[in-house]
Amino acid sequence: MSDTAKFTTVAAARAFLLGGNATVTLVSTKTGTRFTYKIRANDEGDVFFVSLLSGPDNESDYSYLGRIDPFGRFWAGRRTPKPGDVGPDAPSSKAFDRVWSLVRNDVLPATLEIWHEGRCARCNRKLTVPSSIESGFGPECAGKVGFSASWAGF
Repeated sequence: MSDTAKFTTVAAARAFLLGGNATVTLVSTKTGTRFTYKIRANDEGDVFFVSLLSGPDNESDYSYLGRIDPFGRFWAGRRTPKPGDVGPDAPSSKAFDRVWSLVRNDVLPATLEIWHEGRCARCNRKLTVPSSIESGFGPECAGKVGFSASWAGF
């Protein structure tokens, strides 16, 4: 059994992306291009910081990309960029902006795959229960975000 999963509904993908501690890979089946992002909530849970996997260590090599504000808008870059940040004109930034716009508007095109890497989007623990792997949330965290691990969104 694989611990990664591809989302099949836009609602499940959106819930995962806004889980508070998500790692997600976006794949274009049209071009084969893929990018991996970490999306972390602030302490209040109303702003989400997006980082791009930018090096070989898929645990720590992430660069700041932008943020999702409390109104659900994605803002690429920072007011004052820091060395190593990903600029708003980078393909990875444009890709995230486009995908977030689609997901936010309940669209999941057939040419887009959204994958998670087998860790809970809220607490980042490894998922082992098949329904949890499918949803991207462990049983306890699923209840805390408002649905069960066997959620019917799939």
